[in-house]
Amino acid sequence: MTANLKRAMEMLTLRVRVRESVETARGRHDFGRVITESPAMRHLLEVARRAREADHTTILIQGERVRTASGLFSVDLLSCCARSMHQLPPTALSDAHLIAAYAIFLASYLVFALGKFPGLKIDRPGAAIIGAVAMVAFRILPPRDALHYIDFSTIVLLFAMMLIVGNLHLVGFFEWNAELVLRHFKRSHLLPAVIFTSGVLSAFFVNDIVCLVMVPFVLTITRRMKLPPLVYLLAVATGSNIGSVATITGNPQNMLIGSFSGISYREFLYHLGPIAVMGLFLDWALLHWVHLRQTTFKPVEQTIPLPPLELSKLTKPLIVALAVVIGFFLGVPPAIMAALGAAALLITRTLEPQQLYKAVDWGLLVFFVGLFLIVGGAENAGIVARLLDLASHWNLQRLSVFTIVVALLGNLVSNVPAVMLLKSLVPGFPNPHLAWLTLAMASTLAGNLTITGSVANIIVVETAKEEVHIGFMDYFRIGLPVTVMTLVVGGLWLGWVR
Repeated sequence: MTANLKRAMEMLTLRVRVRESVETARGRHDFGRVITESPAMRHLLEVARRAREADHTTILIQGERVRTASGLFSVDLLSCCARSMHQLPPTALSDAHLIAAYAIFLASYLVFALGKFPGLKIDRPGAAIIGAVAMVAFRILPPRDALHYIDFSTIVLLFAMMLIVGNLHLVGFFEWNAELVLRHFKRSHLLPAVIFTSGVLSAFFVNDIVCLVMVPFVLTITRRMKLPPLVYLLAVATGSNIGSVATITGNPQNMLIGSFSGISYREFLYHLGPIAVMGLFLDWALLHWVHLRQTTFKPVEQTIPLPPLELSKLTKPLIVALAVVIGFFLGVPPAIMAALGAAALLITRTLEPQQLYKAVDWGLLVFFVGLFLIVGGAENAGIVARLLDLASHWNLQRLSVFTIVVALLGNLVSNVPAVMLLKSLVPGFPNPHLAWLTLAMASTLAGNLTITGSVANIIVVETAKEEVHIGFMDYFRIGLPVTVMTLVVGGLWLGWVR
């Protein structure tokens, strides 16, 4: 008890010094950072943490509200301290804990890069679970604070969109839509039809599902039209990646960025939608030049029958999906709007809920939760700060350099882990809004570089492998120019439209 009183007295004597730190914040905007990173407040927080760790006492830091010279903002010391209390400074961790933190972080990201742990059957979701549990078990993340590091709005949005898209898939919407579009085009027009169908559907729905349903129909259509399927399968993969850059709901990393940045659905589409459109045209031109410029198309009389469709089953999911998209455009928070839509679709007489649950990628959800905790532990141990200090020497605040680094890191460790790691860097940029958009653009478009650059590419390759083998060079031959050209166009557009 005496030790606690001594710590309490030490904290009270710091109030005057903390007040001086508040005075330095007058007339500035980033109050939380100014206060909690001041020497006096750092010391205060460290003393409080030591007291809490020693005998698990409850600590109250009494705050006060201070107005700036302009009178437009106020600072709440208590709220600033509360946010900062969730992050332990590296000095609060022992050397053994720091070594464990580095080992967990590096081992996890090694699996994210390779897809599995050497010699063991540990995939990315498994590595995320193991890494998250290890961060808590080694006390790098205090158990009671672990939930604070999970961004539940991202998890809810991802889960709800899986339910909505899964419902549309089960009632045959994507299959019927794809064949309805593709059957009206001649053989020479099939390539742009595949590219733009994949791209537009991926813009509003998760691109992984679009690839999953497009590949079987592309194989069927090319077989009936007697066309080589490789170029059209590449069109599905590259087109879905490019189209998904347009909106927050296009792919998982965009959902993550939308949640952390606070950028609205409309604003996201306004800035990145034109990049998707220009990218799809570039994709069409490059695929045609590389694969079809010397191809002569002969007319085929065989028609493509539409799959059977029960309008009674499609009506409700389609209305709900349209309502959700309209809600996005009206400014309703995406997680809330998507959750409402998913809940409405679960009220049904015709569709078995178990079928819908099977359409959810539970591994991806687990991967996200684990990744939040791994990166949170890395932040607590100071690993992220050291990486960002190292990156500052590369002049990452230049968006051209930032774009290249994002593209390379996304292909090294996959786009979602790359975005999770770089999210701490973006708020420190001179223009965070533009940096968030650049991160979304670069992490998505860079997925076209190699087969392992995005999950959508892997889905195309794995789904088609029984009929068509797509090798590394088959993909890289088109992936490299598509990636470079779309990144250049995207960077120029964002630099102009900002």
